[in-house]
Amino acid sequence: MISYAPFWRTLKEKNITTYTLINKYNISSATIDRIKKGNGISTMKIDDFCRILNCNVSDIVEYIDDN
Repeated sequence: MISYAPFWRTLKEKNITTYTLINKYNISSATIDRIKKGNGISTMKIDDFCRILNCNVSDIVEYIDDN
């Protein structure tokens, strides 16, 4: 299972809000909603987040084994 918990931690550490992502960086509210609900997002969006937040993929998503 993919978890976006690192994304929320990274936002907090970088002091960036979802409002800023939407209004300053043109990330759609639908993308933020997908992350909140734990749904998939494209690798292009992960790349965008890494660029905006100046971080690694592991700071956005992590894999958690369901077993």
